Amino acid sequence: MTRVLFLLALIAMSFAASAIVIRHDVRDASYRIPASTFPALVDMPGEGHGVLIAARWVVTAAHTLPMHSALEHVVIDGQPRAVARVVRHPGYRTLPQALIDQAMASGEAMLIVVFLASSDDIALIELAQPVSDVAPVPLYAGDDEAGRIVKILGKGATGTGDTGHDPHGPNRTQLRRAFNTVSSAFDRWFCYVFDAPPAALPLEGTLGNGDSGGPLLVEIDGQWQLAGLGSWKVVSGDVRTARPGRYGQTSCNVRLGHYAAWIDGVISEPSAPDSNAGPAV
Repeated sequence: MTRVLFLLALIAMSFAASAIVIRHDVRDASYRIPASTFPALVDMPGEGHGVLIAARWVVTAAHTLPMHSALEHVVIDGQPRAVARVVRHPGYRTLPQALIDQAMASGEAMLIVVFLASSDDIALIELAQPVSDVAPVPLYAGDDEAGRIVKILGKGATGTGDTGHDPHGPNRTQLRRAFNTVSSAFDRWFCYVFDAPPAALPLEGTLGNGDSGGPLLVEIDGQWQLAGLGSWKVVSGDVRTARPGRYGQTSCNVRLGHYAAWIDGVISEPSAPDSNAGPAV
């Protein structure tokens, strides 16, 4: 469709995707769930999420990690868990300030979309001690995400699809879940569109700001498996004034099946010297 040519990404912190933006015609209470529903959800400091995938390992979007300091702990099931080290994917790149400055000056941010799409936005966090009180979430091993319904969870910014949400926060609220249908899947990413009623699913939603790294789950034989992580989104219009979370916007998510070999390799290798430092560029 030609409208794809006009999709532009939000810039700077507005790129951080996750949390749940809901249908305007469905009660918010229908989307809220207790934290006990998904205890393997990991809260990053301040905002952002990850998911427990093994007793000592958390997977997250690399851009949720602190920029200039070590990550000392994360919170799982309400308990702080000390971090031993962080392993960023070698293909992860931080967004250049020059691209942000250009987008702020012009309102056009297509090269930011290109940059984000070419980066490997994934990292693994090794915990200092194994987690014994929360069951890890199995990874989805398939490659047929397109057309599947995904369950989305997050605690970040919220709003409704008719107006979107405030790009300035708050970006840590209450846990919500929603559903959407994967529209495309290839290589690093799978994406979906936030449809407006009546085309929308009964509890359709999309990720908002503040909970990047949050889970996208697919149901296989009655079990929810981790297929993706919230990463970034695209919007139409001038990025300086665009409001995230409106109907018609597309969210793109880290496709974990693409990274299965890398994840297995990192988890199976002996612990390396501490690499819990700022992001590689």
